[in-house]
Amino acid sequence: MQEKTDYSQEFLKLLLPQELFHYFEIINLKIEDKTLEIYLDEKNIIPEEFLSEKLSSKGFHSEVVIQDFPIRDKKVFLHVRRRRWLVESTNKIVSRDWNTVAKGTRLTGEFAAFLKGLFGYLPNKF
Repeated sequence: MQEKTDYSQEFLKLLLPQELFHYFEIINLKIEDKTLEIYLDEKNIIPEEFLSEKLSSKGFHSEVVIQDFPIRDKKVFLHVRRRRWLVESTNKIVSRDWNTVAKGTRLTGEFAAFLKGLFGYLPNKF
């Protein structure tokens, strides 16, 4: 039997910044009369600055809601949960440093705007 394609996921990849899908996965989508709500969880990809450490995932920070550009007269809300990890040697909780991500990659203006909406600042370098 042929696998069913998730067209909503594929369609959202056309609307949202492409880099978003490297770091986040869509876990839910709610389409209502006047709103589109997209729920995103950060993937369990250990940040580069902690690759030498033994980390264990400790869930997520509180959800942040960002209003994005409307689509077909629907308000769009991104519900984003950033992951956090425990550094086992120090018992310190850490998260991805988006300034570090920006230094090591070439971000599009669209993804930089997404980060600004999410964290309230633009990364220093692109």
